[in-house]
Amino acid sequence: MKFGHSKRKGTFSLLLNLGQLTYTSTVRKVRQSHGNAIMALAMNILQAVLFIVAFYFMFSVLGTKRAMIRGDFLIYLLTGIFLYMTHIKALGAVLGAEGPTSAMMLHAPMNTIVAILSSAFASLYIQTLALGVILLGIHTIFNSLEIHDWAGVMFMYLLSWASGCAVGLIFLALKPWFPDFIGIAQTVYSRANMIASGKMFVANALPAAMIPWFDWNPLFHLIDQARGFAFNNYFPHVTNWQYPIYFTLAFVMLGLMGDFYTRKRVSASWMAGR
Repeated sequence: MKFGHSKRKGTFSLLLNLGQLTYTSTVRKVRQSHGNAIMALAMNILQAVLFIVAFYFMFSVLGTKRAMIRGDFLIYLLTGIFLYMTHIKALGAVLGAEGPTSAMMLHAPMNTIVAILSSAFASLYIQTLALGVILLGIHTIFNSLEIHDWAGVMFMYLLSWASGCAVGLIFLALKPWFPDFIGIAQTVYSRANMIASGKMFVANALPAAMIPWFDWNPLFHLIDQARGFAFNNYFPHVTNWQYPIYFTLAFVMLGLMGDFYTRKRVSASWMAGR
């Protein structure tokens, strides 16, 4: 029998260890999807460019470009498409995080909180790099981009990521109990947000009777508010940025409680049976 003295670590030491472990796991996550970070970045850039080109031609064919906000039409598209993609990618990344029955959990320092954080940060890292490359390309090749309030737009961008992580936490907590249903729910949520996020129209132009159909969605508020920060001649009247913060905090707390409850009851044999 081996005897020893265990020294209790302070809060700062525990946080530092958590940060190092999260960083290492985030790097692993970034490389996991395509073998290297460059390919993962290239695929995200390609996906975003295809979205931008498709919507640009769709609005051009329909002749609705002039009905949008007065200003740079590419900024109008980017504020909708990138906030939507960041939200949905964050949801998928958190939902795909390793659970308590994963082989990675056999390593002593690893835990589900680190797995969730690393998946979320890996998604944010890739999306932010893709956004930066696309903005630089548009600014260099086509025309200079003028955004009224960069800080406000970036705040909405980070909130879209955080709210996506919050929804992903709810789905992750429910996944061991209803695996098939959660897969369908994720697809339905992603497809519904193609319209419900409001990236295809201006929120101020909605009839009052239609606002309740979109008002529940934090992404609807964030995209509209981002356009308010991006353009100096657009002032959102039917949305606010406080609601997504309350939504995110509430869903994070519910998701963490659900994940804690599930971790205490899940087992490898139970998951295999499902």
